[in-house]
Amino acid sequence: MKKILFTLFIISGFGLNAQIKDYDWRNMSREKRKEVINNLSPEERKTLLTQFRNNMVVDMLDVAPQDKAEFTAMYNEYLDNQNKIKSQFDSNFDPEKLTEEEAKVKLQQSFEMGQKLFDNRKKYAEKMQTVIPCQKVLKLFNSEAMMRDKMNEKRSHDGKNNNSRPKQSP
Repeated sequence: MKKILFTLFIISGFGLNAQIKDYDWRNMSREKRKEVINNLSPEERKTLLTQFRNNMVVDMLDVAPQDKAEFTAMYNEYLDNQNKIKSQFDSNFDPEKLTEEEAKVKLQQSFEMGQKLFDNRKKYAEKMQTVIPCQKVLKLFNSEAMMRDKMNEKRSHDGKNNNSRPKQSP
């Protein structure tokens, strides 16, 4: 599930093939949507999920039609940078197995990553305000937090992840 989210936020672009564009996703049954998505290639699936995410964000923020392309490109760039920063931190470790010195290093790395994420977010908040009002930037960041919370809630209720150790986050 986490890989799907990362993929969803990493990949950008709108180049879907004609077959994908012909589907009426809103009126399609859940089973049919699942079947169609499962039959797509991984690259088509990534592109489709990115397009769905972008459309959802643009609709939620009610971005002006003339600003949609610029905002979408900027938002995808922001997400790409956030994911690049996150990928620099290896979160696959057991804190109980680390020595005191290793734990101090990991803790410092997590603080540094958190600061880089914060700085990137601040940079793009300023850039986005050239396209959308500050209120909408704030709404975007609030919605990201809500989506993250919902995904974490769903993951905690999902029986598949009960046996795996939760990943550490800064």
